[in-house]
Amino acid sequence: MKKKILIFMTLIMFLPSVNIFALNNYIMPKEEQTHEGTWLTWPHKYTYGEEYRKEIESIWIDIVKALYTGENIHIIAYNNKERDRIEKLLIKNKVDMKKVDFVISKSDDVWVRDTGPIFIFDKNNKLTIVDFAFDGWGKKTKYKNDDNIPKKVAETKKIPIINVPELVLEGGSVELDGNGTMMATLSSVVSKNRNKNLTVKEVEEYIKKYLGVTNFIWLKGVTDEDITDAHIDGMARFYNENTILTVSKKDFRELYDGIDMNDYKKIQSSKNSKGEPYKIIEIPLTKKNVVGLDYKGSYLNYYIGNEVVLVPVYKDENDKIAIKIISDLYPKKKIIPIVVNNLFQYGGMIHCVTQQQPASI
Repeated sequence: MKKKILIFMTLIMFLPSVNIFALNNYIMPKEEQTHEGTWLTWPHKYTYGEEYRKEIESIWIDIVKALYTGENIHIIAYNNKERDRIEKLLIKNKVDMKKVDFVISKSDDVWVRDTGPIFIFDKNNKLTIVDFAFDGWGKKTKYKNDDNIPKKVAETKKIPIINVPELVLEGGSVELDGNGTMMATLSSVVSKNRNKNLTVKEVEEYIKKYLGVTNFIWLKGVTDEDITDAHIDGMARFYNENTILTVSKKDFRELYDGIDMNDYKKIQSSKNSKGEPYKIIEIPLTKKNVVGLDYKGSYLNYYIGNEVVLVPVYKDENDKIAIKIISDLYPKKKIIPIVVNNLFQYGGMIHCVTQQQPASI
């Protein structure tokens, strides 16, 4: 994902005392586990102006319309004035507002995957939020409001929250297979731009404890080619505990300037928590550079809802190919393409602006 912008003591704020992995304290379920709802940070005018909001807001409307029949929608609104404006907009678009609620919290931008709450379960299957530090993608921005969003959500929704300020970790930087394996790039998690005072082993201990990971696939990634330092969610995704979705070798070279092709080999040879090799399925990038940009778009940045899969499309020849592959992967879900060109110019797609809240176990 190319996002462009226009330490061991842990403070437990409130934790009541998934027993899936006995050695871990918490577990983050796979994205496609049944959702209670989806979280969105609604675009506004207060950081980048009215034109920015107008340019991308229709995508949020499309997302809500696609998701609300199958799950609840939780919207982070900048203030009460924005809340009222958004509510009127959704009513105008015939959204059932009984399925929508709001948390009022000032935000800097829309990337809730990175800045919003990360939901986990404790050993008693109690829903909890883990709040890792957010530092503007390695201090590339001066964002301050976004780091407060998880706390505000926890306070408003009365969900226990664990504050882990020692570890900088964005939601889009980690990909989990639901059975103990995590895939991520070192460039976006442990590098000169993130957690530089921690070793990889120390970072792994945090992730084991709070996300329930037992097996790590570390790609090298690329620093400073985009603001995220090469988040995994546009490069490779887990379909299930036995299958990885990625791009072809040719397309992999085009993801980032200077990308290490050993990362491609690493994906191809990766093994799951049982020591079994993953099956690899390739989804192409766009055939051409996205209009107005000098790079191609990824279809891997899709989002799985309860009833639908939201697929980013670009008005490109390969849209149909990607939709067909994803349709075959999720035959019981409705595939809904969403044109993301206006959002992609700022570096993100559908997965970047959504965050799932799992239903109770």
